[in-house]
Amino acid sequence: MNNYDVAAFVWPAYTGDEKRTRIFWEKGMGEWQTVMNARPEDNGETWPRKPLWGYVNEADPCVMEMEIEAAVSHGINTFIYDWYWYDGRPFLENCLNDGFLKAKNNHKMKFYLMWANHDANTLWDVRNSHDVSMPIWTGAQDETEFKKIARRITEKYFILENYYKIDNKPVFMIYDIVNLVDGLGGYEGVKRAFADFNKIAREYGFDGVHFQYVKINGDFRRLCRSYDTELTEFELISDLGYSSMSHYQFVHFMGMEDITYEKAIEYMLEEWQKCDERGIKYFPHVSLGWDPNPRFKKYTPNVIPDPKPEYIEKAFQLAKEFVDRHSENPPLIVVNSWNEWTEGSYFEPDNLYGYGYLKAAKSVFLNSAAETADESECNNKFQKTITDSAPQLKRAASV
Repeated sequence: MNNYDVAAFVWPAYTGDEKRTRIFWEKGMGEWQTVMNARPEDNGETWPRKPLWGYVNEADPCVMEMEIEAAVSHGINTFIYDWYWYDGRPFLENCLNDGFLKAKNNHKMKFYLMWANHDANTLWDVRNSHDVSMPIWTGAQDETEFKKIARRITEKYFILENYYKIDNKPVFMIYDIVNLVDGLGGYEGVKRAFADFNKIAREYGFDGVHFQYVKINGDFRRLCRSYDTELTEFELISDLGYSSMSHYQFVHFMGMEDITYEKAIEYMLEEWQKCDERGIKYFPHVSLGWDPNPRFKKYTPNVIPDPKPEYIEKAFQLAKEFVDRHSENPPLIVVNSWNEWTEGSYFEPDNLYGYGYLKAAKSVFLNSAAETADESECNNKFQKTITDSAPQLKRAASV
């Protein structure tokens, strides 16, 4: 039995079902296009990495049923979906709506949302990723838009039984605090917006919203340059109405030059300690690696070159021990990620380590008596899913 809530971020771009994605990935398969085109001469010795399950459409409920089984049988029992709102409407939402929520077995997993309220720029388009200075869509939203977001999320997601909640409060993570404050016109605007969101949530029988802060080094300094405050970063987020915090990626609090995963673990522990001493609930974060080179034409050496499964297992063990020492908190561990292939951080099996990362999670978070899925059985089921449910992706994968 899994006594820990192991929550992996989901990057919902591995589908071509949403037409707006073709701005970035014109072939109609989402960012699988970038993964498929990554070449070792451009992207270093560890590329190309290939998904053992194929270039599947993750907005297909049949695909997600297979992925859910693989996740829960290896100790990952929660997905955190990256969620977007641009131009007055959601973006990349169909992976959650049409894939996960229509999967027959989604009751086996909890999920919650991280509002990825950063600007959308040309980073996702390899043809133009060298110049990300001009946004395509802005992530900052005003109070009117925020109210639309709050209402939609509450009515569409919070009310679902498997939405992840703490103390009867649905958890809602927000990525970019600078865009949040800018869009809402300052700190008081954020307080009003959070109060409105809490009010909507209470209309549906919840005790409010559990707002979760994503700590990114440098963001607080950026805020201070624009908005005066005598509060520390941690005092400010408490004052705004956040209930807890975690991280999204190792790269947000450690440099990636000449770093090994073993060294990254040391920095990880130092960061956990700093956050743990600040008086706001902190949930430990583990990243499975970092290598964004598939998104660029020119190779960058700022990567973690050796995220071997045995190192990942050590990081998971440390996260488990951290949670055990904080038994007053929910047993939540945040992981990047389930499928961030173009950032080199994913659980999904590949041609480099196979099921190594999933096995690392299983060895730490599931007891020896836990039922596990056979790897060959998982692969066979996925190949059948590709053939039956996503033939267009199967043809593309053979190109």
